[in-house]
Amino acid sequence: MDMTSKTVMITGASRGIGAQAARIFAEAGANVVLLARSQDAIADLAGEIGSKAIAIPCNVARYSEVSSAVETAVQAFGGLDVLINNAGVVDPISHLADAEPDAWSQLIDINVKGVFYGMRAALPALKAGGGGSVLTISSGAAHNAIEAWSAYCASKAAVNMMNRSLHLEEGGNGIRAIGLSPGTVATEMQRKIKDSGINPVSQLEWDEHAPADWPAKCLLWMCSAEADRYCGEEISLRAEDIRRAVGLK
Repeated sequence: MDMTSKTVMITGASRGIGAQAARIFAEAGANVVLLARSQDAIADLAGEIGSKAIAIPCNVARYSEVSSAVETAVQAFGGLDVLINNAGVVDPISHLADAEPDAWSQLIDINVKGVFYGMRAALPALKAGGGGSVLTISSGAAHNAIEAWSAYCASKAAVNMMNRSLHLEEGGNGIRAIGLSPGTVATEMQRKIKDSGINPVSQLEWDEHAPADWPAKCLLWMCSAEADRYCGEEISLRAEDIRRAVGLK
């Protein structure tokens, strides 16, 4: 997949899937715009990648910061072709009866409002270039309740419907909206889940989780025409045919 001259904006780019996606897209020739609250981490990653990368400190729960980041990306690289909504948190992991309301609300601010803000801010730039891809990290939690994950499950269900709504409203304008359910991935989020000791996901051994470059490579494949049949839907990296198409063993 040749992404030369394309510009890709990645939220939550400081680590895990986001950081690996930045490396994979840069290797494919893309300009990458790295967004995260962790300023030092994305600055280091941009330095690693080189002149094709810029780092923009950004809290996706604040629309003004996301909108400003899109403007900066367009000024730096002349346009925007792909938005990857990757930023997300799993805390609070707690039963509903014990959930801290402020923490529950903060997750929604990041996981739900942050995705909407990314879509809303990026759409004008994507459409100005004739269209583009909006790839959003979903989860099996969007479709199945998991003990002590009420906030996370609710947020991913909302993200799934936002993806479908974006396809319905903007598919005719060249916007390719596709979700990715990556399964469990060996990231810092899985360490928090493991430490919680709640529900079967926390009991999984570390080597049962996919490496972060698997979903990153899948995101690159999702920019190809081969993935057009999934517009408005979700791709599951647990599906053998998808892994085969992406070139994963």
